[in-house]
Amino acid sequence: MPAKGKHRRPKSLRFTRTIAAAGTGGAALALPLMGATGAHAATQATVAQHVEKAATAAPAEKAATATAKTYAVKSGDYLSKIADEQNVTGGWKKIYADNRSAIGGDPSLIHPGLKLSLGHRAAATHTATHTATHTATHTATQATAPAKSQATPVADTAATTTASTGDSSGYTLPVDSSTIGTGYKVAGSMWSSGYHTGVDFVVPTGTTIKSVAAGTVVSAGWGGAYGNQVVIQHADGKYSQYAHMSSLSVSAGQTVTEGQQIGLSGATGNVTGPHLHFEIRTTPDYGSDVDPVAYLRSHGVAVG
Repeated sequence: MPAKGKHRRPKSLRFTRTIAAAGTGGAALALPLMGATGAHAATQATVAQHVEKAATAAPAEKAATATAKTYAVKSGDYLSKIADEQNVTGGWKKIYADNRSAIGGDPSLIHPGLKLSLGHRAAATHTATHTATHTATHTATQATAPAKSQATPVADTAATTTASTGDSSGYTLPVDSSTIGTGYKVAGSMWSSGYHTGVDFVVPTGTTIKSVAAGTVVSAGWGGAYGNQVVIQHADGKYSQYAHMSSLSVSAGQTVTEGQQIGLSGATGNVTGPHLHFEIRTTPDYGSDVDPVAYLRSHGVAVG
């Protein structure tokens, strides 16, 4: 006779769970299997599908990694040059499309040290980091720079400011060369005004370009046919323009001194080869040009 107050309880049915794992090429999936034949068959089919997908995806990911690489911009580089030298399918437009957030709105403004992804789109984390670093560095530089002579923004160029090489007149040549190719007011249909509005100093890409005198940067950026250009206002009310540059190291509103580096020469815009197009103007705009050689000579600078 059973003990008082104790009753037997019927045992509930237990289902045994088994873990099935399948792996190919490092992919594995663990799932509970039911005892029923139909459930077991369905699970086996699901596992096979996942394994097949993993095996198919792995080679594609490895191929993408193998073709993608990172390129550090050097002095004198521009996107079409990089595309040609690195054999990038799709040319400079592909590089720009993949790195637009790192380069910015102007594909011609790239600076030494900038990291470009070739063959694949730059990761969002890389772009965010670059943007944050660029902003923080530029802000810190502007905040700590002296009011009369701001330091060159670190994020805009890797080059340092060049000391003045002018004389006591306070003026100097824009490049360390007095060799002039095309002179002022040379006639030709290639110019919209019908003549050459400045002078061309024959220098290779990457040559240091200097402000001819102290002044304030009025504009620095893309200038259409002039490519990358800088326009500076000087104390006498005249403006100097520097065009076709490969990189810029100043920004609008910045104060510069005589002989200070403002960028590097190049071949951006409508050109047939690298050189510095230099103008002196009575306003910051096209069409107000005066003889730049006569202007420099009037300030004691030997030209030609």
